[in-house]
Amino acid sequence: MTKELQCISPIDGSVYATRPVLSAEAAMLAATRARAAQASWAARPLDERIALVMAGVAAVGAMNDEVVPELAHMMGRPIRYGGEFGGFDERASHMAQIAAGALADIEVGEDATFKRYIRRIPHGVVFVVAPWNYPYMTAINTVAPALIAGNAVVLKHATQTLLVGERMARAFHAAGVPEDVFQNVFLDHDTTSALIADRAFDFVNFTGSVGGGRAMERAAAGTFTPVSTELGGKDPGYVMEDADLDAAVATLIDGAMFNSGQCCCGIERIYVHESLFDAFVEKAVEVVRGYKLGNPLDPETTLGPMANVRFAQEVRAQIDEALKAGAVAHIDRFAEDDGGAYLTPQILTDVTHDMRVMRDESFGPVIGIMKVSDDDEATRLMNDSEFGLTASLWTADVARAQAVGDRIETGTVFLNRADYLDPGLCWTGCKNTGRGGGLSVIGYHNLTRPKSYHLKKVTS
Repeated sequence: MTKELQCISPIDGSVYATRPVLSAEAAMLAATRARAAQASWAARPLDERIALVMAGVAAVGAMNDEVVPELAHMMGRPIRYGGEFGGFDERASHMAQIAAGALADIEVGEDATFKRYIRRIPHGVVFVVAPWNYPYMTAINTVAPALIAGNAVVLKHATQTLLVGERMARAFHAAGVPEDVFQNVFLDHDTTSALIADRAFDFVNFTGSVGGGRAMERAAAGTFTPVSTELGGKDPGYVMEDADLDAAVATLIDGAMFNSGQCCCGIERIYVHESLFDAFVEKAVEVVRGYKLGNPLDPETTLGPMANVRFAQEVRAQIDEALKAGAVAHIDRFAEDDGGAYLTPQILTDVTHDMRVMRDESFGPVIGIMKVSDDDEATRLMNDSEFGLTASLWTADVARAQAVGDRIETGTVFLNRADYLDPGLCWTGCKNTGRGGGLSVIGYHNLTRPKSYHLKKVTS
């Protein structure tokens, strides 16, 4: 019997979409086709590859009226927010704009005797395993630059957003990207691991859980296939005594609650200087009490269900454990909270790092807020985490923020903003958040390998 993947809609628990997984043989054939097609794709002029990729991006944008409600059905994001095409296009466009410079030869020197340079060479076949929380934007982070750099791409999307890779492939093929150069595949975990272990791919990019990242690295062990990972996060915000309080509250609470807290770089813990603590909490509670939890297909809904009941149950468990250990909850249960995927957003105080809600990734609409006395205490607490993706600092003093930022174990330091991915900067992390780097010039460097040319001229 052929195994099927099922997308269970968080709206009502119904089966929204199913797709059969490829057999091991069919999956290897897909990878083989990608390898066969890659060389001719890489031989095309860079400008031609860029034009085809950007035409594919535009074709995805043309689907947006269908994509937005489809995302609501699959992972619960309210339709009022209009999907992901803005960020999808911004990231692809930036990578297209910088491609020529990022992929240009590095000239080392030339004289009458020698010519020396370093060229960026595509890896070959890039395997992209994308997550469900921002399924289009996270996928395009790698798909666009990988194709532009001359790689073939095989995309495997999360079961929760089963239809996204299919839509992307359809759009890119319609725009002229060859079908074997960009393939969407439906795979189970065993087949995925077997393909990696059999060196079906030359580069693996995985975004997901820490456990999933470990599985990818185990599968690649001994193959010398590079594996780039973006895994869990527990991103902190730190509000200093001179911060713009209203701006800090609005941005950090939105960063904690938007998309039902299911953001890679969402804010999961906040440290506030003691002089602003009470006012910050009061304003934060007012913001959260104003949310409308409900069906994401309703334009009035500002907070949809979590993508899966089990995700919501983990958040509830963290909150319940914290309350039993002495934390204080500030938000009364919403009437729409059904004990399943629809979850009341919560603000907790009197929290400590002994509580899982301040240590483990929550990936849901809950935030713990702690009082701190100075930069040293805040820095110690921000670094007291197994994760390191982003940190958000709030102060009018740029030099102070830079000094604090230098001490934080993180991939990105934000000042007076949060929860944003700038495609001009390297998207990277440290500790259990993983390794590697996407977007920016460094993203191109990671999606290619250096090849050195040391050419001795024949002289008479």
